[in-house]
Amino acid sequence: MPDPLVSKLKVLIVETLRLEDVVPAEIPDDEPLIGGGLSLDSIDALELVVRLEKEFGIKISSSEESRVALASIGSLASYIRAHVAPDRLPV
Repeated sequence: MPDPLVSKLKVLIVETLRLEDVVPAEIPDDEPLIGGGLSLDSIDALELVVRLEKEFGIKISSSEESRVALASIGSLASYIRAHVAPDRLPV
């Protein structure tokens, strides 16, 4: 069964960045988000961080923290689980 947080993050990325030709379920969990197959750049990363902060009530405060969190879908899910109250996570 797919991880609900990972599934939500994939949909959120596609919606936020308006990736019209990308199917959320086909985004690999371990592929780099920046510079990987999605071809995201620093502006995309900034848009994504803003959306994640609103969606999950987290604060990604530095570029280093952002680089670690946005390394892949898997690392993003781990970061969110470590910094969000459990009741804000999808079930």
